[in-house]
Amino acid sequence: MRILVVEDEHRIAGSLKKGLEQEHFVVDLAYDGISGFDLASEGVYDLLILDLMLPGKDGLSVVSDLRKKQIQTPILILTAKGQLQDKVSGLNSGADDYLTKPFSFEELLARVRALSRRPQKSIPDILTVGDLSLNKQSFLVRRGVEINLSSKEFTLLEYLMDHSGKILSKEQIINHVWDYDADVLPNTVEVYIRNLRRKVDLPFTDRPALIKTIRGFGYKIEG
Repeated sequence: MRILVVEDEHRIAGSLKKGLEQEHFVVDLAYDGISGFDLASEGVYDLLILDLMLPGKDGLSVVSDLRKKQIQTPILILTAKGQLQDKVSGLNSGADDYLTKPFSFEELLARVRALSRRPQKSIPDILTVGDLSLNKQSFLVRRGVEINLSSKEFTLLEYLMDHSGKILSKEQIINHVWDYDADVLPNTVEVYIRNLRRKVDLPFTDRPALIKTIRGFGYKIEG
């Protein structure tokens, strides 16, 4: 799951990024409303965490303009304001939830997970492809036996399984699985796909391979 955090206080933004990445989310940062809006407009994010008081373009304008562009990414607003009218304004502009500063990371994480379960495409918490299963909440991957994956391998497999049967290009994979500012080359995707195959397919020689290379196009997973 890829999240964009738009927060002008660098310390808070950095803490959110570190905490969310420890929970296996891919996190990009923006420190003003204009760059946040530009990144969110690309539509590659599963969730937007947005401060209201931003330089360049305030949070309410970011929300309203994204909705006008038909970008329906779930939005969680963060703000030091706690008055009812501020909450109403945020939700009326198109936000999905509201969290008042100061807040605990545990509460933010619970709200992030709740928003991620809201059906944009009605993707379940447990994904299955053939006899392979992936639990988004417990981070457990099984194919008869438990499969141990690194955090990035898990995120890559989750993205493939979220789009089971569909061909995903290397560019799509990079844009969704790695941070926006990460220095990732197409060859990096090949390395991670190879590592996934070693864990998901190669040990199970009596079963069909699930991860497939579509030469000239990309990769897909199907049972």
